[in-house]
Amino acid sequence: MADDTEHAQGTAGFLLEMGMLKRAKRSGWWIAGVKDPESIAEHSFRVGIVGSVLAMMEGADPAKVALMCLFHDTQETRVGDIPHIGRRYLTAASNESVTADQVSAAHPAVTAGVKRVVEEYENGTSLEVLCAHDADKLECLIQAVEYRDQGNENVQNWIDTSRANLKTASAQALAEAALTMPSIQWQQTYLR
Repeated sequence: MADDTEHAQGTAGFLLEMGMLKRAKRSGWWIAGVKDPESIAEHSFRVGIVGSVLAMMEGADPAKVALMCLFHDTQETRVGDIPHIGRRYLTAASNESVTADQVSAAHPAVTAGVKRVVEEYENGTSLEVLCAHDADKLECLIQAVEYRDQGNENVQNWIDTSRANLKTASAQALAEAALTMPSIQWQQTYLR
């Protein structure tokens, strides 16, 4: 019974820690001059949606891709969202290592499952992994387009870098489409 209580507390602790992602901002956008950037959780949510869509378009498993996308930045509760330029000066623990610490007291099935998802995202080569990585980059590009539409011209580097790193044909096509339309155009679909 003590193990059940400890595992429940360890798992609940992990879930409480994940709440930090709702409050932690994506710090790279501050470099671009965005005063109130999206949170890590907001980013991860849309990465999951984008990943699912890419998986559907590419013939991969959308649920598996969404799961990887959901967990791809959970380590940032412990190491923060280090902007790309900051990575030149810092040596951070691997995401696998951070994840192992985060779930070390959780239920054994949770520990094994979360570690497996992060390990695959970080080291896998499957179509699902490719879609998950593209989803992260495509979401960044889409967010940059939205910030640009709000008047922030300093985001062009995020657009260019994200676009250049997309691997799947579907992600490249969606990026091209997003770059040729205003970010509010989605509502026009319903006004016809």
